[in-house]
Amino acid sequence: MSSRLPNGLEHATVFAALGDETRLALVTHLCERAPCSISELTAGSALTRQAITKHLRTLEKAGIVRTEIAGRMCLFELEPEPLDQARKYLATVSEQWDAALIRLKAFVEKES
Repeated sequence: MSSRLPNGLEHATVFAALGDETRLALVTHLCERAPCSISELTAGSALTRQAITKHLRTLEKAGIVRTEIAGRMCLFELEPEPLDQARKYLATVSEQWDAALIRLKAFVEKES
């Protein structure tokens, strides 16, 4: 394990995109069933197609969603790589915190 905290800046866009409840719901939907058209993604939602499209564009800019044109239809599909990289980053940070807490515990117990 590296003693340096990995640079999380490259993951900031992914975390920001996932920080919205609607976008997180869209990612969940695309995990369950993809590719999806805008009609499929707006079905049962109180949001307009334009609002959903705006959220999808944010996810697309973060690299989480990719768009494929099929005739006149635009299909949206999950791109798992950025999510996997963010998960790995969080696992590394978690390992570093675990190691720091173990050192703190050892220090406190030694001082007692």
